[in-house]
Amino acid sequence: MEKLVYTGKTKNVFELDNGNYMLKFKDDCTGKDGVFDPGENSVGLTIEGVGDVNLRMTKYFFEKINAAGIRTHYIDVDIENTTMEVKPATVFGNGLEVICRHKAVGSFFKRYGEYIEEGADLPAYVETTFKNDDLGDPLVTKDGLIVLGIMTAEQYEDLKDMTQKITQIVADDLLEKGLVLYDIKFEFGYDADGKVMLIDEIASGNMRVYKNGEYIDPMTLSELFFA
Repeated sequence: MEKLVYTGKTKNVFELDNGNYMLKFKDDCTGKDGVFDPGENSVGLTIEGVGDVNLRMTKYFFEKINAAGIRTHYIDVDIENTTMEVKPATVFGNGLEVICRHKAVGSFFKRYGEYIEEGADLPAYVETTFKNDDLGDPLVTKDGLIVLGIMTAEQYEDLKDMTQKITQIVADDLLEKGLVLYDIKFEFGYDADGKVMLIDEIASGNMRVYKNGEYIDPMTLSELFFA
């Protein structure tokens, strides 16, 4: 028997009898006024089949990342029921998002546009933000995370190293399909021993991807990816 422990915007989380957890992917998407926007903090619309394709992409990348020897919470998926079984993990603070940027776009360019051209190359630049809708997901530095007791310096270095390696895996894969990854968002947690691991999902809604200089919206990206 599974027990519902958390209701999220795009996934529900259940506790399993074996001590693991099950994520149930939903067709709800973040957005505003019926328009899909991965950057929004509220559910804006429902797109039939989006949970299925998000799970398929997550399965594809998590299995690749596990095979590369990088720690994740991934165990297995049930495509038919759009569920994923995962190891227990504790989130950092009340939830931390980690962004890796290969290009200066989006909020990065909005903040630092006086110093850099839009679309300029970045060296797998990593930044962290607290998941807090009311505060607009504020940025937090490595020193801030340590001072606040969210993580240790060692955990941060592990998280940064893993983020850059995982981003390269995703970017290389997309490049084979003629797609260029500009930036991507991850979530991390840690196990009972304090070891950092990738959690949540890797889906088209968490990345900004271009083809021939044109932005590819997440649903189109999913179609191109599995074409």
